[in-house]
Amino acid sequence: MIIVVANSKGGVGKSTLAVHLAAWLHEQGHTVTLADCDTQHSSSDWATEAVPGVKSVRLTDPDDILDRLPALGQQSDYVVADGPGSNTETSRALLLRADLAIVPCKASMLEVRALAQATNVLRQAQDIRGGQPGAMIVLSMVGKTYRLTQDMKDAAAALELPMARTALTLRQIYADAPGQGAVVWQLGARGRDATDEVEALFRELLPAARAIKSTNRPPKKVLGS
Repeated sequence: MIIVVANSKGGVGKSTLAVHLAAWLHEQGHTVTLADCDTQHSSSDWATEAVPGVKSVRLTDPDDILDRLPALGQQSDYVVADGPGSNTETSRALLLRADLAIVPCKASMLEVRALAQATNVLRQAQDIRGGQPGAMIVLSMVGKTYRLTQDMKDAAAALELPMARTALTLRQIYADAPGQGAVVWQLGARGRDATDEVEALFRELLPAARAIKSTNRPPKKVLGS
């Protein structure tokens, strides 16, 4: 399965979501490849340190993406692709090969309204492919006291894209994790709430992926516990 974390707007938590998803899938016992398709290559650097059992590749050329993603999908149970923040052609190539697009979005009316433009490439891919890839909006960097307003629900509904029930809260530990070379569940007790959050999100997004091969799960690395 090829999963693309996509939003043409930067700074919405794509790399955080992609690295944690790749690590979570790996810990369920699946073989996983992280395709870093952003020119900054931050997610592959982070994943290599945090979850060395996840294969990381760097793909930034649209033709290379179109050519190589299917083969990577044959070699791994899951490919998680971290999309770029602006390059439309790269995003289009990813979505033309994706089975699922996860679209992170900050929780504000301005951000949700901006999704109409950010998802244009997704719509084009779905039109070309007869409805594929499937897609899900994930609210990210949400304030702890935030409540989804009806206006935001209506704006999201107008895009005809489902929104995940579970959101990622604005937490300092998500910002700290890359510098620690870790994902949140490797950071001891202070990562517990974030761990519960990402676990709930990934179970919601990929219910069939949970611990299918649990007997092969590697021991967890825990830092600072």
